[in-house]
Amino acid sequence: MSAAALPAGVWRRECAAELRRSWRLPQFLLPSVLTPAAFYALFTLALAKPSPVAAAASLAGYGVFASIGPALFGFGAGTAMEREQGLIELKRVSPMPPGAYVAAKLAAAVAVTGIAIALIYALSLTAGVHLSPARWALLIGLHLLSTIPYALIGFGIGMRMGGKGAVAMANALFLGSAVIGGLWIPSSMLPSWMQAIGQVVPAYHLGQIARAIIGAPVMGTMVVHIAAVAAMIVLAALWAWTGWRRSPA
Repeated sequence: MSAAALPAGVWRRECAAELRRSWRLPQFLLPSVLTPAAFYALFTLALAKPSPVAAAASLAGYGVFASIGPALFGFGAGTAMEREQGLIELKRVSPMPPGAYVAAKLAAAVAVTGIAIALIYALSLTAGVHLSPARWALLIGLHLLSTIPYALIGFGIGMRMGGKGAVAMANALFLGSAVIGGLWIPSSMLPSWMQAIGQVVPAYHLGQIARAIIGAPVMGTMVVHIAAVAAMIVLAALWAWTGWRRSPA
């Protein structure tokens, strides 16, 4: 058996193929990478002209925002379209491990997120943001890991809805999570009813954890936020798994 045919080789080849496919789809890549950076540059740097402390606090939320797009559109809309085209059915009848498909999608989403947050970080430096190496490392890790809950949510959507419906749902969750999750405007400044809704979405808790890493004021305790994110990942995984099981293709 050749190395490429071994389980590890299959996973690597599937991840490499998904990464190449993402780079060849500028209609997905460019909005996912440029939109968060453009919003941060316009609403935080150009209009607000913040202090370095305020720019750092805003950076925490916009980094989470940058992770949501690649996860929802890559998994949600992308999976739905591939299911309609019969690609997922083809992969199911092939000897490829089912986990390799999900791992490849996640690798592509994390790679695109990495580019998106790199642009935002570069913009933050122009505003005078300075963090210790340890804080930068924690922030990068959190922002990259923020793709996981939304990737699972998107996968569940993609396995249940058609391509057009999945795109519409991804857009609604992408922008809605940013607003009610306090990623653009701090949650403390939102109406009480929006704060209450925001607590049931991963973006809110991820944003608060990111603010704590930066050293900005947070709402609630880190134990609650970390526990909430962990619980939401479990629920999102169940949502994704049941979608995979119930979908015929």
